[in-house]
Amino acid sequence: MKKLLWALLFMLVMPTVMAADENIKKVYLNEAIDAALKNNVDLQATRLEGRIAKNNIKTANRLQNPSVDAFYFMGAAGNGEPKQVGLSENIEIAKRSARKKLAESTLKLVEKNIDYSTFDLKMDVREAYINLVATKSILYTLEQQAELQEELLKIAKQRVKIHKAPDIDAMQAEIALNQMITQVNSAKVSVKKALSDFNKVINNPDEVVYDSMDKLFTEENNFEEMMTPPPDSKFPAFEDIVQKALKNRFDIQIAKQEIDVAEKNLTVVARQRIPDLQLTGGYAYQLGKYTDTGNFHNGAYAGASLVNIPLFYNYSPEIQNATIKLQQAELKYVSAKNRAVKDVSAAYERFLTAADNLNHYERKIVVDSEKLIDTSKESYEDGKSDITALIVMKQSYKSIIIGYSQALAEYYNSWTNFLREVNDEDFSLTDNL
Repeated sequence: MKKLLWALLFMLVMPTVMAADENIKKVYLNEAIDAALKNNVDLQATRLEGRIAKNNIKTANRLQNPSVDAFYFMGAAGNGEPKQVGLSENIEIAKRSARKKLAESTLKLVEKNIDYSTFDLKMDVREAYINLVATKSILYTLEQQAELQEELLKIAKQRVKIHKAPDIDAMQAEIALNQMITQVNSAKVSVKKALSDFNKVINNPDEVVYDSMDKLFTEENNFEEMMTPPPDSKFPAFEDIVQKALKNRFDIQIAKQEIDVAEKNLTVVARQRIPDLQLTGGYAYQLGKYTDTGNFHNGAYAGASLVNIPLFYNYSPEIQNATIKLQQAELKYVSAKNRAVKDVSAAYERFLTAADNLNHYERKIVVDSEKLIDTSKESYEDGKSDITALIVMKQSYKSIIIGYSQALAEYYNSWTNFLREVNDEDFSLTDNL
């Protein structure tokens, strides 16, 4: 029944994967990051915010468009009044420069948010790549264990055949093999999902399926390819890196820029209280039949007036709200700095713990387990132990190898998490030694 369910699941999953096989592109981590930066649709949309912000500077710095005025009196009213044609222009006082400075500050804020989105995408690619390689490594481990289990089944059948082992040995070996097959099938589905998640992060609209290099976790000296310091490196104390770690945090920079935006917004709002100047001028004429002399009279006219005088409404609510927003921005800045130290500290502690666990796996657990499994296999072949003990030992070894792959994944992910907290993809711990 279980085999039937797995078969049906693979019938649903495999056609999509097979259709994309011709367009699969295997990449290392740095190549995956480059592909995401070049092709990610969400990032492209975010970058357009910068163009909008630049256009808003031009909008903020605009001059008011003039108005065309014409006065033509009809009937008896026109007998003694001149005709007039001219222009009127509203001149903003102390407002245009404030708006422009606000728009320029907003552009800087938008650019910092774009940089943050770009950095965040890089970290998302790292995590998705690591998870994909981890699932592949677990699949590789399970496939190896399945092969060993097949070999064990052959040994058990041979020993049963020559009457050196009971029939139950072969039955136990076959049950263990079938159980391993279901685990391999589950691991294959996990790889398909991790591959899908990886391409979802890259978000390339073209028909290209990006894939990681196979079994990278099983290769030696792969820390450089994974852009991660080796776990046996000498790492500095947190106190030696904390100031450098906090220097580039985007949330602190963004919070600080939001204060600047709020200050300039308060200036813009407060200056609404300053009246504007309206200037008018143009050409006026009067026909001779309406003048005392009987001659055609013409000339110019000019006028000025203050408009938008804050007599009935002085913009107090807007100014109060702008002041509150400035206070909010200042509190957010303080909060960002307070949280930053704790976040970086927790991330670094997680990384050091992951490095310690990985070193323990590499130096003791994996090596000793390989020796133990070889000894147990030889012991069963020589008839010195039963198959149950060997199967239990193999299952324990499988758990250890999978645990080692997970420890590797945790080590790489903990480093990515640390970089995410310090907001610096090129952060070097060795510079602080």
